[in-house]
Amino acid sequence: MLSRRTFLEIAVASGMAVQLDYSRREWTRKRKKLAIIASIWKYLSHAQHFGDRFLVGYPRQGKWHYPEMDVVSLYVDQKPEGDQSEDRAKEFGFKVYPTVKETLRCGGDKLAVDGVLLFIEHGDYPRNKKGQILYPRYELFQQVIEVFEQDKRAVPVFNDKHLSYDTAKAKKMVEASKRLRFPMLAGSSLPVTWRIPAIEFSLDGIIEEALMVGVGSSDAMDYHALEALQCMVERRQGGESGVKSVQLIQGDAVWKAAEEGRWSKKLLEAALSRSNKILGKTLVDARPQDLVNNGQLPKIVKNPTAYFVEHSDGLRTTLLMLNEAVADYTFAAKLQGMTEIQSTLFYLPPEPNVVYSACLAEKIEEMIETGRTPYPVERTLLVSGILDHCLESKIKVNQQLETPQLRISYQATKASHFCQT
Repeated sequence: MLSRRTFLEIAVASGMAVQLDYSRREWTRKRKKLAIIASIWKYLSHAQHFGDRFLVGYPRQGKWHYPEMDVVSLYVDQKPEGDQSEDRAKEFGFKVYPTVKETLRCGGDKLAVDGVLLFIEHGDYPRNKKGQILYPRYELFQQVIEVFEQDKRAVPVFNDKHLSYDTAKAKKMVEASKRLRFPMLAGSSLPVTWRIPAIEFSLDGIIEEALMVGVGSSDAMDYHALEALQCMVERRQGGESGVKSVQLIQGDAVWKAAEEGRWSKKLLEAALSRSNKILGKTLVDARPQDLVNNGQLPKIVKNPTAYFVEHSDGLRTTLLMLNEAVADYTFAAKLQGMTEIQSTLFYLPPEPNVVYSACLAEKIEEMIETGRTPYPVERTLLVSGILDHCLESKIKVNQQLETPQLRISYQATKASHFCQT
């Protein structure tokens, strides 16, 4: 049997193309080729977080894992101060192209990659009247689809976070993946990050009520929180049948809604009991706090926001965005037949390494290797629509809106796919 060293000597002498990598990855006969489409690539951008996982690897199951695939081409829509795209290209031997089509074809005349990754998050883009950042996710995705149609071949696609700020555009993206029959994965890192404790609901259980606590700005962090909420409640008897109505309220109306029974203080207490980053007095003298029962929440949280979601099967869920009270994401639910409320923390390791992005990188890699999505893209489609319509409710003086366009049904996978090792 030829040793690796002997084979390489013969290959070099004969002019055979051999793929080696400085980062100590194992030699393989054929590695998958990836094209990245990004809004920007700079320090702490999503393209940097995820792109670097495929360039230098990431921790997985107690080892350093090197994906059996290479970034071979890149398109960046904007190059602000601090841009890293050209430096990464020089360091790792790929090329930055001026158009999406050239990126997918690697400068040739046919699709030349095995997977496409879209990271259209961050950058200088306008906002609409709803406050949504008009990231060109749909527009850049459509340019990818044009190449697939022209070249009569399609490959797996990953789309970071929302599919689009616009529900109709998001639906068209999913429809294109079905029509051209390529696997499509999308969404946030929160559904696949670590949970403390590591709870997972059965697919035949009945959820009576659920509540999520999130923090951060709208049209960015509320999306993360809504998808974390959805990844928990989709695991219920009958599967997900879609959303009947949504409403967003703010300010003192949020606390009044609790008194009226629209959301549960018991669920909030359970969710906050999992928080690893309580703010308020804790930041002053490190004392622990019972924020729910000590009456401090209305004093601490200057502008609370509640997102109410009524599912088609009658389930009602709530997202509370509680800036100034906590700095992490927690969840609680009451399940039929269980006396104790079930609750968990979606654990997000800190910057700059943000290791939770490795949890999602693993799922992206799995899809490209197997040609199958680990979980349905319909989850992201539904959450994109929920957020879009909640923000519509906001500008319509906090009206409750009927959402027949969100009757999106799907079945959760047997496993939840969150990191446990």
